[in-house]
Amino acid sequence: MTDEQPDTTAAAQLLVDAFGRIRQLVAKATDGASTEALAHHPTPSANSIGWLVWHLTRVQDTHVTELADLPTIWETEGWVDRFDLSLPRDATGYGATPDEVAALDGVTADLLDGYHRAVHEMTLSYLRGLDDRALDEVVDRSWDPPVTAGARLVSVISDCLQHLGQAAYVRGLQEDSDATSA
Repeated sequence: MTDEQPDTTAAAQLLVDAFGRIRQLVAKATDGASTEALAHHPTPSANSIGWLVWHLTRVQDTHVTELADLPTIWETEGWVDRFDLSLPRDATGYGATPDEVAALDGVTADLLDGYHRAVHEMTLSYLRGLDDRALDEVVDRSWDPPVTAGARLVSVISDCLQHLGQAAYVRGLQEDSDATSA
């Protein structure tokens, strides 16, 4: 084995592209959104745009840093303190109650976008160092079949895109409601 960085493979380049699209969609979801818009819940138990963007970013942060064997950006860059949520410091949003979702109701677009931008940069740095052998490495044997790094990354992409679709839907509902009431 040499100390040289592996050449980024076509598969890793596709992952870079997919995460780049997530970055663009996060920017679109938060661009120009007021704190009130980010906190809009279509129903009392529905997720807000702010929570959806925060959750998908926490998922990307925790999963990619685990693959890269790094501490989370949430902790190392002080985002946990900047958000100052009434949630456990390691919360990611999995299984969140409506009250826990509401903890995100005061966040700003700049805060959400800044955190995602930082996670995205870490993700790109990790992806650009991958080769096919790294993507094929088994990272979780508790599933059948065992999960590879590549499969875990595709899972993160899928989760992020689903939540971004939900955020776009909520934003559309809210904008439609605002237009109707104006």
